[in-house]
Parts: sequence; C-alpha cells; structure tokens
Amino acid sequence: STGKTTLVTALGEYFAQNLELQRSTSQPHQLKEVARGVLIRHQFTANDITSSKTRALELQRLIIQAQATAEDALQDTWYIADRSALDAVAYARQYVGEAEARSLREGAVWQEIEDKMRAGVVVLCEPGGEWLIDDGVRLMPRDQAEWFALNSHFQVLLAECVDAKAEAEMALKRLRIKRHGTF
Repeated sequence: STGKTTLVTALGEYFAQNLELQRSTSQPHQLKEVARGVLIRHQFTANDITSSKTRALELQRLIIQAQATAEDALQDTWYIADRSALDAVAYARQYVGEAEARSLREGAVWQEIEDKMRAGVVVLCEPGGEWLIDDGVRLMPRDQAEWFALNSHFQVLLAECVDAKAEAEMALKRLRIKRHGTF
C-alpha cells in the first residue's frame, strides 16, 4: 500500500536500461502481487482481515506459503519482490494477535524465507500516499494511525529477522559505488 509494485517495476526498468549493469549481472526477475493473487484465488476480502481473526490468520498462512512457493520457483536467480512473507506476519500482529503472528514464524518454510531475507536486501517503504484508492481487494487503513501502527510492526519484525545496521551499511556502500560509476 505504499507503491511497492510501482517501485519493483521501476527498479526492473532501471536494470533493463542500464547497459553497464547488463554486462555485469543478469536481469532480476520481478515478483509481484503474490498476496493479491491469494486473496482472489481463495476468495478472501479485505474485510476478512479486520472482521474475522480466524480468516485473517488463515489468509496470512496462505500468503506465506504462496510467497515461499513463488520465491522457490526462481531457484538461484535474483529477484525483486513487492512483498515478503514478513508482510503476512505484520498483518497478523496488527489484526490477529502477537501469539498467532509468532506461530507464523515457526517451521521449515518460515526458516527458509527468513534465511533468504537475511541473504538479500530488504527495503521497507514508509506508509503514505493519499493517492491510494480502494480497489476492493487491498486493505485500506482507517486512518494514518492504523497505517503507522502497521509500519511499526514491520520495523520490529525486520529488526528481528535481519541485521538492520548491516543492511543500511550495505545499501550506503552500494550507493557510494554507484555514485562513483562502478555499480
């Protein structure tokens, strides 16, 4: 809900258009809208997330499994995704409860996903965007307070799953390299 798919598309276009990068690395795959597909395929509505804790938790379990399956299908190629399984845990914390959210992080599927997040680069987009429209699928925050509360769950989870300081240092290093023309 913060322009994540738009960002993935823009990054994909950047990598496709940058000739120097094309010579030094393969193009990333773009992994988009996994959660939206789960909502539609399993006939969930955004209302299910806020009105039924049981349905909300089941939806988050399905999203984690679908995200893991989509990432596994890419095998050893690199990709840019507009979501991670972390999204499902953050939504569960916000709309279901702490214990239930914690249960989503148990098992082999979650461990594999968390290992990939640790090995990759995770970008957390701050909430915002008055441009966001209700399309009947996406969960719309009631107000900014709800949106920022969800964002705080993401921040905590991200800090628990990855070394945020190391991520920041790596991102800054990459930006310095890019500025000097060797990215």
